[in-house]
Amino acid sequence: MSARTKARKRALDILFQADVRGEELPVMLATEAKRAASEPDRQASWLYARDIVDGVIDNRDAIDEQITTFAKDWSLQRMPAVDRALLRIGTWEILYNDEVPTAVAIDEAVELAKEFSTDDSGSFVHGVLARIARSS
Repeated sequence: MSARTKARKRALDILFQADVRGEELPVMLATEAKRAASEPDRQASWLYARDIVDGVIDNRDAIDEQITTFAKDWSLQRMPAVDRALLRIGTWEILYNDEVPTAVAIDEAVELAKEFSTDDSGSFVHGVLARIARSS
């Protein structure tokens, strides 16, 4: 598993936990940063995870607007928390990270959705991210 795939899983954990616990993302990120400092062998995945979460924090309104626009008949609140987090990660990578090809961002989000969410989440995440990618 690549360092970026591991980083996406870490970012998913942070976004999911903040959402479910009702905590602010910067607080969750700071908590994870303290933990990461004690795990130097996981440093490579931590750096990109932090970039993702910082990117979601910095662009949250625009990201959520894109998701809401292209998630046909689904409000953010109605989505499973895992899907919501993955859509935020994928949208950030598509719109704000030129280092990640769009197809990779979509594929990675879909694979994580298949692994951690509902049976229908993979196709749902794919559809929303593909529409966002086509519009950008």
